[in-house]
Amino acid sequence: MNEVKTPKKPFIFYYVIVLLVLMLLNFLVMPRMLQASIKEVDYGTFMDMIDDKNIGEVEVESNQIIFTDKDNTQIYKTGPMFDPGLTERLHDSGAVFASEIVEQASPIVSFLVSWVLPIAIFVGLGQWMYKRTMNKMGGDSMMFGMGKSNAKIYVKSSAGIRFSDVAGEDEAKESLTEIVNYLHDPKKYEEIGASMPKGILLVGPPGTGKTMLAKAVAGEANVPFFSISGSEFVEMFVGMGASKVRDLFKQAKEKAPCIVFIDEIDAIGEKRGGQYGGNDEREQTLNQLLTEMDGFEGNTGVIILAATNRPDSLDPALLRPGRFDRRVPVELPDLKGREEILKVHAKKVKVDSGVDFSVIARMASGASGAELANIVNEAALRAVRDGRKTVTQADLEESIEVVIAGYQKKNSILTDQEKKIVAYHEIGHALVAAKQTNSAPVQKITIIPRTSGALGYTMQVDEGNHYLMNKEEIENKIATLTGGRAAEEVVFGSITTGASNDIEQATKLARAMIMQYGMSDDFDMVALETITNQYLGGDASLACSADTQAEIDRQVVELVKRQHEKARKLLENNRKKLDELAEYLYKKETITGEEFMNILNAPEA
Repeated sequence: MNEVKTPKKPFIFYYVIVLLVLMLLNFLVMPRMLQASIKEVDYGTFMDMIDDKNIGEVEVESNQIIFTDKDNTQIYKTGPMFDPGLTERLHDSGAVFASEIVEQASPIVSFLVSWVLPIAIFVGLGQWMYKRTMNKMGGDSMMFGMGKSNAKIYVKSSAGIRFSDVAGEDEAKESLTEIVNYLHDPKKYEEIGASMPKGILLVGPPGTGKTMLAKAVAGEANVPFFSISGSEFVEMFVGMGASKVRDLFKQAKEKAPCIVFIDEIDAIGEKRGGQYGGNDEREQTLNQLLTEMDGFEGNTGVIILAATNRPDSLDPALLRPGRFDRRVPVELPDLKGREEILKVHAKKVKVDSGVDFSVIARMASGASGAELANIVNEAALRAVRDGRKTVTQADLEESIEVVIAGYQKKNSILTDQEKKIVAYHEIGHALVAAKQTNSAPVQKITIIPRTSGALGYTMQVDEGNHYLMNKEEIENKIATLTGGRAAEEVVFGSITTGASNDIEQATKLARAMIMQYGMSDDFDMVALETITNQYLGGDASLACSADTQAEIDRQVVELVKRQHEKARKLLENNRKKLDELAEYLYKKETITGEEFMNILNAPEA
């Protein structure tokens, strides 16, 4: 995309020019004007005027003598001569010895140049700027750019992002492609009586490609594309934000049909709940935006695109049909979408022919488009560090681990006892997962410390997409999370601090079963908490009494304890395989899921 910018000089530029002109007048022109009024005479004339007592003020310098007549009406200049009695004769003639006669000799000229002329120039410049502002802004004063929209204007460019560069969001692309088609050929829609939505709101978690989709629209459309962030409307002075909104839509209507994209619209579109004053700048800006989108005048030919990851915080008046008619979810990509996104980003790097992107996509479950782009870039950086010309499958797999757990800590050396504990801990997770049904297969087990603080981890990868989990599957997952601590108890008879993350995840799952998923026999299908900001981590707030909360805590503890006990029994019943696998991992440090299953399924000696 190429941004179209009209070259404009700020008003401060003209003030600097005026200042330079005044300095030129004071330091060059004025001294020359004063010098031109000085009459040069010979030394004899000077002596005659002394004898006639016709000297007013005199300034004796090393290279010249400057003096005036008795009435100070004319300035004279003569050259110096060797005259020892000159000072006494000047004194006797009544002359006044002075300095800077030239500066004081013409007060009228000095006043005109130093005061009248600068004031006249500044008044003239102010009048010119005022008229220029009124003509360009339609009477809305926007001195020094305040109240003027600073939206970037783009036109179609062959080098910009296109819909072919965006993968994994087919539904969102379909909605936006319809907008582009309407702008290209509105007649086929008008013939049937259809009209395009006035506003389209892109919602989804960070990194899913909302802004990239808007850039793709700009790359595909043959119409002007205005881009601005919601925070750019917020000003310190009340009314400036509303003025920027008016100016933005004024420009857009002049260039209609066109598209206006407002990123992070929640910065100005939050609900009006009275938490601010009635004259609040943010509220005035929102009111102006509501009026411009669907007010008395209307905005025919202007389509609004907006993006946010906080749709629940937006004002209902902004979300109603007629303003934002269509909400387009831009969610985390599924397995197929992740594979397509990886292939799109892999076009930018040299990839080995043997890379299987379906495997990488399964390993990167839950990753956003931005994270997948980072995974490909990390793989390319790793290939350069290792001196290779292409990115291999191993590079991509390692880059996923880097994004999940951080880089390997090469200087972190565990003691022999710690290494054994970590090996048993990780095999405990893997063995409990393998001995339960409906558990994701183990992909990799390692006991190499990572920069995230993990001393090791077990990676499980689902074979396909799973949109639902039943109660047994969640309980099995909790049991798998407790398997590491259970292995420490079974083998060493003591526990360590290594299970802190497992405890956190197991507790979170158990609490969600009871409070969100209705999987408790006592509470049945009752919502015990409400979730806000679902796209930003999901802030939970309790919707129950203190007594109910105590009962929830008791059931959460009971659920986790029950799964912990199940994991411990599974490990006790498979103690020989636990020892064999932990010894193998202790020696190898990293093993694949295939190696793990071969040892697990091998007959005991």
